[in-house]
This record gives sequence, C-alpha cells and structure tokens, in this order.
Amino acid sequence: MPYQPFDLGGKVALVTGGNGGIGLGMAEALAQAGASVIIWGTNPAKNAAAMSSLEETGACIASEIVDVSDERAVIAAMEKAVAEFGRIDTVVANAGVGGGGPFEALPTEQWRKVMAVNLDGVFFTLREACKHMKVRAEAGDPGGSLIAISSTSAIHGAARNQAYGTAKGALCSLIRATAVEFARYGVRANAVLPGWTVSEMTQAAQANEKFNRQVISRVPFRKWMEPRDFGGIAVYLASDASRHHTGDSIVIDAGYTIF
Repeated sequence: MPYQPFDLGGKVALVTGGNGGIGLGMAEALAQAGASVIIWGTNPAKNAAAMSSLEETGACIASEIVDVSDERAVIAAMEKAVAEFGRIDTVVANAGVGGGGPFEALPTEQWRKVMAVNLDGVFFTLREACKHMKVRAEAGDPGGSLIAISSTSAIHGAARNQAYGTAKGALCSLIRATAVEFARYGVRANAVLPGWTVSEMTQAAQANEKFNRQVISRVPFRKWMEPRDFGGIAVYLASDASRHHTGDSIVIDAGYTIF
C-alpha cells in the first residue's frame, strides 16, 4: 500500500469552537481528509449549521454543546466522545473569546472571562485528551496530536490587548511543556498562531476603514486571511506527515510578523 502521509482515514478529530471561523475551516479540512470530526460549541444554531455543512464531506460528524470554561462539562464531553467514537486522535483547542480596552480600566471580570475560555478552557480540553491518549498508549496504541490555536497576539505588543495576548502567549508555554512530557506516548503538541483572519471576533476591525488602512496595509499580501487558510495546517498536524513535528509555535499570518 502506498504511503499516504495526509490520509486521515480511521482517525477521529475533536475541534472546540468548531462551529465557526478558524475552527470550522479546520474541521472541514480534517473531514475532507477522511477523519471523523466532533465539534464543540456553545451556540446550538451554529452547531447545527456547521453539522449540515460538514456532513456534505461524507465524513462521520458529531456535535456537542460544551462551554470549555466549565471543567465538568469538558470532562463529561471528552468521556462521551471517547465512548462513542472509541478514540480521539487529534484535538484542536480553538474555542476562544476576545476582550480588550484601556488597561487601566480593564474590569477584573473581563480579564477572568478571557482567561477562563482562552486559557483554562484549553487546559481542561488538552488535559482530558492527554488522559485518554496516555491510557491508549499504555495499552499498545500510542500516538495523538494536540493543536492549540494561539494568536500572533502571543508575540506582538498591542495596546488594549493585555488579557487576550496574555492568554494566547501562555498557550505556547503550555504546548511546549506538554510536547516534552507526552512525547513518550507518541503524542505531539503544537500551537498555531493565526494573524488577521475574517471571523465574528474581528467583524468590527474588518468594517473599520482606519484599521484596514493602517494595519491590513502592513500585511504583505494586503488582505485578510480566511478560515479555510488554516485547513492545511490542521491536516498536516493531524497526519503522519508531522509525526516528528512537536513543541512548535507555527505562525500563519500572511507575512505580517516579518514585515
């Protein structure tokens, strides 16, 4: 049988926040590559719409209402996913929220909400995935891929972005430590750092002429990226093509960081 490094047939992928934006773009690519895909989201209507779209790929698709900031909900949903599908090979921890404003006036409640979803939520999700992958490895079936969706905010300084940037920067450290600890079980862990991408979170910036003139004009490609632009990296990191790629922070930003 020929070597097909990007074939995800027989694999199961879980994508948090998979009902829209980058999460949905990744979920679609994973399904098209042959993976069964489970999406978690908090909006029933968006989950249903995403399910309908993903089912067109012909892959096995499931969805669950999960607030990743709720530890008990994450534990229960991960256990359900493993019970129903028998295994989880790839986890994309993508669910996140925005939140910013003048630092001296940033409410503690807003800071905690951003941390609860963007950092705690990833911690809960990846921890539960690691439990399953470790047990599976000890039973003779090692392997797995953990993908945390960080942001170029993790490496850029941006006014009024302390909460979001802090959470996204912490994800890179979380990934590096996990990559080292779980390599013995054949598990890879990587972060993806998207640049300016069309999504619900960036709607206000997309419609802001000044922002587009002063910021997007500095992107070498001179345009916003789209969620589908992250499908390739999702398939690569979920597949055998990346079997020795771990502990990395992969920037995909149309050249914004280097320019």
